[in-house]
Amino acid sequence: MAAAAGNMCARSVGHAAGRVAGRAGRLALVAGLLATLAACAGTAPPVTGQRPLAQRPTWDQVSPDFRQLAGWIDDDHSQAVPAVQRTCGWVKNQPPGKPLGALKAAGTTDDWRAICAAARDLPAGDSEAARRFFETHFTPRDVSRGENGLFTGYYETEVHGSWTPTERYNVPLYRVPPRGKNGLPTRARIEAGALKGKGLELMWVDDPVDAFFLEIQGSGRAVMADGSVVGIHYDGQNGHSYYPIGRHIIDIGDATPEQMSLQLIRRWLKEHPAEAQRVMNLNPSYVFFKVKPEVGARGARNMELTPGRSLAVDAEHIPLGVPLWLEVRDAPVPGGAINRLVVAQDTGGAIKGPVRGDLFWGHGPQAEEGAGVMKARGHYTMLAPRNPSVETALRK
Repeated sequence: MAAAAGNMCARSVGHAAGRVAGRAGRLALVAGLLATLAACAGTAPPVTGQRPLAQRPTWDQVSPDFRQLAGWIDDDHSQAVPAVQRTCGWVKNQPPGKPLGALKAAGTTDDWRAICAAARDLPAGDSEAARRFFETHFTPRDVSRGENGLFTGYYETEVHGSWTPTERYNVPLYRVPPRGKNGLPTRARIEAGALKGKGLELMWVDDPVDAFFLEIQGSGRAVMADGSVVGIHYDGQNGHSYYPIGRHIIDIGDATPEQMSLQLIRRWLKEHPAEAQRVMNLNPSYVFFKVKPEVGARGARNMELTPGRSLAVDAEHIPLGVPLWLEVRDAPVPGGAINRLVVAQDTGGAIKGPVRGDLFWGHGPQAEEGAGVMKARGHYTMLAPRNPSVETALRK
């Protein structure tokens, strides 16, 4: 399905996809398009990852194990180093011998000690040193088994908020309430006032649609009325099943599956203010938040996410913290292809299966556009610790 941007502009726009994604337990939706819309609009990835031609190694300079990875010499591997260093921060606080995940090839915390020591000394921004680091300390291992899977995108949304309610700021975001014997109320009941006046209001924002999309993404940042910026983080969910409202918009004939996108859903809600809340209430799931002073999206294990380099995966199949060489086509980038080193740093309710991923795009309008249209096909290769103890474990 890969195609150049010029060919994609001749296609009809996209495919619909509603899904639950992102941080563990987080509800998220991507109603994605094929790369058509973004490619025609000139959308670029949040991190290009490409080195200048003069700085690229030749294939004979590359470790033989890595020559199979399409585009390996073109990537700026230094951009993935901060994400690996965050894995090392987690490793540092774990007991000896703890596995990184279900795959033995990912090794244990003992196997990662030398890797992390080397990562700590890497000069920032040195793409060649970073490439040699990965080739020295890791071995590519096929975890896709020849299969292609779905790769979507997500982003950190932005809202405008106030610590006190006003005429403008009148949409509450709630903290996690005590869970009664009958469970927590549905979205419709919460919007009708089931939690009002119980001291659970975290802040107030100025747009119910923005609040809804904040829930979909699971985390974001709030630009406060006093000029400060704070991080808003997922803290729980009401226990009710997620329903993708894009399905309803299709069912009533206001869009076709080929037209559906995250942007279309937002536009429909804005253009139908009298119906918007009723339609949002069709999704009974509701997300609760907490505020942290630090700004920036965080994934599983509270790892800070790196735009363009953090990937949400199914942790039942891919261990959190490992580097992955990502190869996808029909992505919303010029040419439609992403060949890039990423790190498994997040999970999600609908990110299921051995070949499934959700690429973090960062924050801002460009990130929202790219994440909203990404519905690519591809696979990944895991970089496993190059360690005799890993080889021994794999033979058992």
